[in-house]
Amino acid sequence: MAVDPALLAALNEALQKAPDSVPLRLHVAGLLMQSGGEEAALQHYVAILTKDPASLPALEGAAAAAEALGDRTRASGYRQLLNALQGAAAAEPTHAPANREAAPERHERVPLTQGADDATPWWEVEWPNLQLKDVGGMEQVKRRLDVAFLGPMRNPEMRKAYGKSLRGGLLLYGPPGCGKTFIARATAGELGARFLGIGLSDVLDMWFGNSERRLHEIFQHARRSAPCVVFFDELDAIGQKRANLQGAGSMRNVVNQLLAEMDGIGPDNEGVFLLGATNHPWDVDSALLRPGRFDRMALVLPPDEPARAAILEHHMKGKPATAVDVRALAAKTDGFSGADLAHLSESATELAMEESLTSGKVRSITTADFIQALRQVKPSTRGWFETARNFVLFANQSGTYDDLLEYMRSKKLL
Repeated sequence: MAVDPALLAALNEALQKAPDSVPLRLHVAGLLMQSGGEEAALQHYVAILTKDPASLPALEGAAAAAEALGDRTRASGYRQLLNALQGAAAAEPTHAPANREAAPERHERVPLTQGADDATPWWEVEWPNLQLKDVGGMEQVKRRLDVAFLGPMRNPEMRKAYGKSLRGGLLLYGPPGCGKTFIARATAGELGARFLGIGLSDVLDMWFGNSERRLHEIFQHARRSAPCVVFFDELDAIGQKRANLQGAGSMRNVVNQLLAEMDGIGPDNEGVFLLGATNHPWDVDSALLRPGRFDRMALVLPPDEPARAAILEHHMKGKPATAVDVRALAAKTDGFSGADLAHLSESATELAMEESLTSGKVRSITTADFIQALRQVKPSTRGWFETARNFVLFANQSGTYDDLLEYMRSKKLL
């Protein structure tokens, strides 16, 4: 069964932007299996298993792909590991862990749809336990959120006095890895609202009309679950410019449906708050940015020096790291995203652990380990700012990127 090439191209483009998204990679592999692309599907399953050898869906898919390719030995190996893991999972105790701190963060999970149609996924609604005080730095973004959502919601009388509507949404944009998704969850927690995170794989479907139906179901459930924050991750993938979708009718229909659903969030549906995140705001369809839709934008920048020190200190918790000068390291990591700092911390930890494994004695992680790791770990935001430079200089007639322009000038990136 053939898959719409435009749909597959859109999914592959999204996968390039989010290569670690396991649900998205599984979705692409599943479509390839249905369209006769078993070899390409197997490559996706192997990529997942390289990072998570115990992924049951990837093992099951890899076994099916290998079987279809005639490699029965490889298929048998995948199935043996799958059966062993399934048996181990069945034997695990079901009681809660005694050490509460060791348990993962828990949210209430509410299925959006459930029925006989196996093609309909389950979107999950969460109750985040984060608040904006848990977000280091980002003071400008917090103020923008307070003016747009938090303040008017806390003061309904003041909102009525000024005729302030809660209609519309806020688009978070900036370099990857700087905490856009984290601050969206924290906003939901601050509001005491449910959080509904939507990605490209939650929306797109190979069957004609199903993608539009999924979007409609998402918005319908959000209205029933108010107060609810609907968060669209990688908005440029879901709502990309229709001018760039010539010949891709299915994707154009998705954008049109998204526009129609956003127009439906008006005074009669207050309590549904729209947040979006994108690394490429210039690729978002302009109709999504008009008043009443994502009509406000907030730039999420790499953490400043105090925030970097707090992030590094957070990643050193629970580790033998008494000899790490996080303030000195924060001064040396200008331009690093939160994800870069996490990677730097992990690299420094590996250096200390490697020496400890050789000597047989646990030694403390030191500032010197971080300095050595800095020779290999570089800020990933540079490429983004190089791309943004052209849009800031030559496509900013409306002043959309004035805040980014000011930051880049202050950092001598122009």
